[in-house]
Amino acid sequence: MACRFHIAVIGVVVLAAGPLARQGHAAVLPEDRADALYHYYDGGGVRIDGPSVLVRKSVGQSVSLSGSYYVDSITSASIDVVTIGASPDGYTERRTQWGFGADYLRGDTIMSFGVSRSDENDYEARTLNFAIAQEVFAGLTTITLGYGSGSDTVGRRGDSDFSEDVDRNAYRLAVSQVLTRNWLMSLSYEGVADEGFLNNPYRRVRYLDASEPLGFGVQDEVYPESRVSSAAALRTRYHLPYRAAVSGEYRFYTDSWDINAHTFEVGYIQPVKDRWLVEFKYRYYTQTGAEFYSDLYPFRDAQNFLARDKELSDFQSHGPNLAVTWTWLNRGGERPLRSEVSFSGNYYFFTYDDFLDIRAGGEPGTEPSYEFNATVLQLFVSLWF
Repeated sequence: MACRFHIAVIGVVVLAAGPLARQGHAAVLPEDRADALYHYYDGGGVRIDGPSVLVRKSVGQSVSLSGSYYVDSITSASIDVVTIGASPDGYTERRTQWGFGADYLRGDTIMSFGVSRSDENDYEARTLNFAIAQEVFAGLTTITLGYGSGSDTVGRRGDSDFSEDVDRNAYRLAVSQVLTRNWLMSLSYEGVADEGFLNNPYRRVRYLDASEPLGFGVQDEVYPESRVSSAAALRTRYHLPYRAAVSGEYRFYTDSWDINAHTFEVGYIQPVKDRWLVEFKYRYYTQTGAEFYSDLYPFRDAQNFLARDKELSDFQSHGPNLAVTWTWLNRGGERPLRSEVSFSGNYYFFTYDDFLDIRAGGEPGTEPSYEFNATVLQLFVSLWF
C-alpha cells in the first residue's frame, strides 16, 4: 500500500483499420474470446509485473458472461519509501484481483454489470459497476450511462489494530457519434466522490527543524476525508483512404483539492499486408499540485492538511507508445477461429516541479527537482472462438 500503481488489465486491441460505421445494425454483444496478458512496469525504483486472464462467453442470443483474474508482484524502493517513508529498505508485496461481468442485450440496448475484488496484505478493495448503452439514429449514435461503487479497507503492515475505510462513487456519461463512414468521435464525462481515509498510512511529510541533523523533521501525512473530482475527454479517430487511421484525445481533470490536469494524445495506425498492424502514440500529461501539498513545510503542524506525495505536486510526463499486432490464425467457415498476438511498449519521462530529491543532500529546500523514466511493456494474446 505504500505505493499503489494501476496498470490496465485487459486493454482493447485495434483489430483492423477498416470503416467504422455499422450503419443500420442493432447493438451486438461482445464477441466470445479469451485473453492472456503479461504486464511489466519499471521506473522510479518500482517494479511491477504479473499475468492476467479474461474469458468471455455468450449464453444464448442475449447474454454474455465474463471472468477475469489479475496478479501484481510489486517491488518498491521508490524515493517516497526509502527517504522519509516508513520502509527505508523498500518492500515487496503481491496483489491479486478477480472480476465477474455480465452483459444483457435487448434490441438496441446493452446493460452491463460487473463486480471485482482486489486483495493485498494491507489493502482490500471491492467494486461494483453498472452501465446501460443505447444505440439511436440507426446505430450512428451510442449513449452510455454508468455508475460505479467501491468499498476499500486500508491496513498497515505491522499494526493489526489499524483499519480505515474508503467509500467511492462514480457517475459516467459517454456519447459516441459516427460522423461519416470513416470518422468517429466520442465525448465522455466521469464524476467521482471519495470519502474516508484517502492518504497513505506510510508516507510522511517534512518540515524545517534546525535541531535535526538533516535540518528537517518528519510527521505523518494528513489528508481531507473527502475528494470530489470530474474528468471530461474528447476522442476522435479518422480512417484514411489507404487503410491507415489517425487518432487524437484530449482529457481535462479537476478536483476539490485544486488539482487541474490536461492530457493530450495523438496516434497513427497502419496495417501491414494482411496479418500485421502497427500503432504509434505519443502522450503528454501536465497537472497542478494540490492546495495543501508542500515539499517542505515551515514548521511542524504548519496547516490542517499535509501532503508530500509526488503525485499531488506540479509535474509533467510524456512519452511514446509502440504496439505491434500479428494475426497468426484466421480461420473462416462454419466454426470461425481467430487469434492475435500483440506487444506494446511505453517509455515515459516524469519531471516534478516542486518535489525535491533529498537524496542529493544539501540545505533543505535547495535540493534538485526529482525526475525519472519508466518503461511499461505488455504482451497480449487473444483468441476469438
